[in-house]
Formats: sequence, structure tokens, C-alpha cells
Amino acid sequence: MSPSMSEHNSPQPGSTAQSAKGGLEGIVAATTGISKVEGQTGRLIYRGYNIHDLARSTTYEEVAYLLWFGRLPNAQELKQLKEQFAAERTIPEEVMTILEALPAATAPMDALRTAVSAWGAVAIQGTPTIDQAIALTARFPVFLATFERLRKGKKPLTPLAELGHAANYLYMLTGQIPSEEHVRGLNSYLVLLADHGMNASTFTGRIVASTESDIASAVVAAIGALKGPLHGGAPALVQDMLREIGSVENAESWIRNAITSGKKLMGFGHRVYKTTDPRAEELREMARVADPDSFKMARTVEELALAILQELKPGRKLYTNVEYYSAALMASVGLSGDMFTPTFAVSRVAGWTAHILEQVSNNRLIRPEAEYTGPMDLHFVPLEQRS
Repeated sequence: MSPSMSEHNSPQPGSTAQSAKGGLEGIVAATTGISKVEGQTGRLIYRGYNIHDLARSTTYEEVAYLLWFGRLPNAQELKQLKEQFAAERTIPEEVMTILEALPAATAPMDALRTAVSAWGAVAIQGTPTIDQAIALTARFPVFLATFERLRKGKKPLTPLAELGHAANYLYMLTGQIPSEEHVRGLNSYLVLLADHGMNASTFTGRIVASTESDIASAVVAAIGALKGPLHGGAPALVQDMLREIGSVENAESWIRNAITSGKKLMGFGHRVYKTTDPRAEELREMARVADPDSFKMARTVEELALAILQELKPGRKLYTNVEYYSAALMASVGLSGDMFTPTFAVSRVAGWTAHILEQVSNNRLIRPEAEYTGPMDLHFVPLEQRS
């Protein structure tokens, strides 16, 4: 990994170099060579490559290699990475015992967080390494598929060495060799969401890594951040919204009522993109092919919502984001709603670990300032004199 991350100097007491903003909006906290999000033009770049080219032409394994090593692999390097992935698709007995003990009602995102933490406790020592990043990334689908089958009263399945990352995930969930169409759709989804600049979960992981903690702790923290509905927890809520709308005929009245009453439209708007999210563009076309009936409903809602938003909130640049069509695509490959965000994590772990490795390659503790807004110079009153 090239040392491409450098921390900005902390402001000195009394400095006004950077004023506090809600959510750190507009504040540059680090430099990175991993990915670039161009919000005004709607572009996403991984290590110099446009996301559209990668989503249409590469496997998730190739993109993970790109994020970790800074370049696309040749045939031999890709073969070696796939072999390493296959070798790492195991669950230690201690972790399996914990997964078996979790109640069936446990949310899959919580099960994933627990499994990663337990695996880190028995398998991880020392400074984060590329081998640890590969081991974690290979195991995410195994942890999730194992829990999914356990909570349904089914026996967990052993991964198949001949299947790739996306195909193995679907096989371990269902017990059936997935169709090429489903593998292609899930693979493209995994490529599209593998990294996205300094988002909340990536920043969280980098903060933990900057303290010289281990890679499992940093990834567990990132999982916790991704779980929130303002970050990665929205795809299932998009599905809930479309289900509540119910039909194309009901869409316009539902959307108008939602907007006028202040209800949030799930899957619309993005903190960075002021135009169409490029990932949503790719997912829209994949959803069109994967499930034409569901796509018709989703597309109608999208078009109506954008028109009504422009009418009722002129000047607001709100477009569908990656989560909107993620819901349709993941449902089309057989995933239940509560598996959407964990599957997001299956993709994003490659980006998280790439950022963690970049952070430790040229580390400086991430320790920003806070602008104090509380009282000053209060007179201290002993306990016995307080009323």
C-alpha cells in the first residue's frame, strides 16, 4: 500500500482556520488515493477507473484487488486472490458456537457485527495487514449465510471452491447453484458499493485504525456506522415505502401526501451528489432486466417523485440514490429485506479494509477539535450548599 493518507494539522487554540459545521460538511479530514466522489458531476472513481466501466466489466475480486493494491490484477494475481478467498471461507468453532446461540430474531446486521468481533478475538493480532483484509472480506458472506440458514432452522453449507465471491454467497444462502443472471446482478452490486470516499462508516473505521487498534475492531466500528438508516440501512426502507404505496395508481397521491406532511422519501437525496448518483444509474438498468414488474412500479414512483419534488420544492436537487434500486435488485436475487444492509457490508468491507491499510501506512491519530458552546466561569458551590 502506498502511503497516500496525511492528516491535516489540528488547529491551535483560538484558531479560526476551519469553523465548525454540522456533520463536518465541507471539511476535508484526510487525503486518499482509493476513491473519489464528484458530487457536482455525478462521477465515482476507484483508483482512477470510472465506476461505470468497472461495474460492467469486472468481478468483485478484481475490484477488491484494485482497492487494496492500487491496480487491477493480471490473470495470475487474480487466480491467487481467488484461491486465497477460497482458503479463508471458514468459520472457527468458537464463532460457530456464538452464531448458533444467537436468537432467531436477531437482526442479520447484529449477527454480522457479533461474528466479526468474535472472529477478531480468536484470529487477529497486531497491525492490520493485507492478509487480514482478505481473510475478513472472504468471511463476510460466510458469516451472513451461516446465520441466515441457522435462523431458518437449516444446516449451514460449506462454500464451493469453484464458485466466485458473489456466486458462493448466493449458494450458501439457498443451497442451489445460482443462475448466471443472479450472479451477474449481485456481482455488479458488490462492485458498485465497494467504496465511496470518506463516508460515515469508512471514516469511523479510519478513526479506530488511527488509534493503532486492530483491523477487526475498526471493521466492527464501521459495521455499527453502516447499520444506521441515514447511511446504509435505507434499502429495506425503500422496499417498505414501495409496499406501502401499493400500486402505480396510488403513487401520485401517496407521494404528494408524504412530501406535504414532511415524510421522508426513502432512496431520494444524497449528502454529496447534487445530480444523479452514478451507482443508481447502473442499478436502475440492472433492476429493469432482473424484475420487470417490480421495476415498473419503482420507476413510476421515481419519475413522479422527482417531478413532484421539483414542483413543491423548487431548487432542491434531489435524485434517487444508490439505495433506491438496490432494494429492487437484491430482492430479485432472493434476499429478504433485513439482508439488504448486511449485503451492503459484504461489498463495502473491501473498501473499509483498503482505507484501514491506507490509514496505518502513514498514520496520525485522528483527533479533531470541537467548538465549545457551553457556559464559562461558573461559580462552584459545595454539595451541602446546593439547593
